[in-house]
Amino acid sequence: MYYEEFILKRHLENPIIKPKDFPGARAIMNPGQTMYDGKTILLISVMHRSGLYRGKEVGATTHVAESTDGVHFKINPDPFLQGIDTRVTKIEDTYYIVNPAPGEWGTYGLLHKTNDFKKCEYVETISLPDNRVPSLFPEKINGKYMRVDRPYRAQPGIWTGFGNLWLSSSPDLMHWGCHRPLLKAGEGAGWGGIKIGPTPPIKTEAGWLMITHGVSASTCGLRYRLGAILMDLDDPAKIIGKTRSHILAPYEQYELCGCVPNVVFTCGAIPDYDKDQIRVYYGSADTCIGLATGSLSELIEACLKEL
Repeated sequence: MYYEEFILKRHLENPIIKPKDFPGARAIMNPGQTMYDGKTILLISVMHRSGLYRGKEVGATTHVAESTDGVHFKINPDPFLQGIDTRVTKIEDTYYIVNPAPGEWGTYGLLHKTNDFKKCEYVETISLPDNRVPSLFPEKINGKYMRVDRPYRAQPGIWTGFGNLWLSSSPDLMHWGCHRPLLKAGEGAGWGGIKIGPTPPIKTEAGWLMITHGVSASTCGLRYRLGAILMDLDDPAKIIGKTRSHILAPYEQYELCGCVPNVVFTCGAIPDYDKDQIRVYYGSADTCIGLATGSLSELIEACLKEL
């Protein structure tokens, strides 16, 4: 039994969302995830076979999928926003959404907000290229908003010295600075040697828990896996624990084969403190969406023991 199967267990109905669930989709993947009004909300990334949606050239759109049981989802056919790989953070009564905007100027982060997942309001461009994955903390720390960044992108299969995690802070969610290094790619875990990426941190009594993805290279190509780190509640620049082993890796057929093989990738996680559970909705081979669940306390313990 692989260690990741001890902490995170795949749902028996995986993959829970497939391209056939959305007419014209060639891939459904990498959802932002949160809870709203007692329902599980996924912001699913839909890649369209023709590059068109409703007659318009869009390439990819993000749609709201909601569920009462966390497994069976109803997808809104109307686009919520354009793009992919959204990260959702609830701060007070507002849900803030960051998604990467690719284009001729590079890839940079766009900030949106919503209160009902029906209307999405653009706020501001909040990062320079290349920084596609800013992930917001759910509350201020020492009077400032905080986020985890990956300011630069490593080229596939080539070590460039970038692909590391940084912290930054802001007085208003729009103007960011006070940049601090957080974690190097591959530090203590060779399975993330090319680059690592963040998700919105989760507050626990032990510290800020953050699910990460890591990318490694071999003669067989790139492989994406998931891990976790634990940051100090008062000073997130202090990493107080991390999993040295990955907690989920591509082994199932739907994770190994697809548009991009050998990939498990997530944009977040949902904690259930009363059940001592964490749910991770993840993209599988950039083609479909799976669900893995595990014990929140066991994951924290694995970080602290660096298992």
